[in-house]
Amino acid sequence: MFIVLLNLRWHKFMGKYGDTAIRAAREAAKTQNPVDAWKSAAIVTFPNSPASREKGCPKSTFLGLCENGLIVGVESGNFTRSPKNKFYALKAVHLLRQDSGLVKDPKELWSRAVDGANKVENSQMDVVISLWLEKFIT
Repeated sequence: MFIVLLNLRWHKFMGKYGDTAIRAAREAAKTQNPVDAWKSAAIVTFPNSPASREKGCPKSTFLGLCENGLIVGVESGNFTRSPKNKFYALKAVHLLRQDSGLVKDPKELWSRAVDGANKVENSQMDVVISLWLEKFIT
């Protein structure tokens, strides 16, 4: 029962792209194909919104983590064409490893991941935080 309550407590931090990332991580661990895993997961999460399924920032964040072998059960490879989103994801993971309390403050995590630059967060931290909370990041 404690585990269920814990998951419900943390679930408030997850959005639709976080849910998509979790589904994709499970699938990618089975298939070793993160690109197709993201596509499949996005169809489940956004069945009526092709634009949401194709949104680049969260997808590239997930694929960047996979590319560096940071997703449990997924071998590293070449999966993303977005070095910026990959960099932000890797930096966010590094920051969470230094201070896991940042998981409760996505805005601060984003600010630090972009070194304080005036950039709009576009669901990248939803992906990172959701995977972190669900223990999919190695």
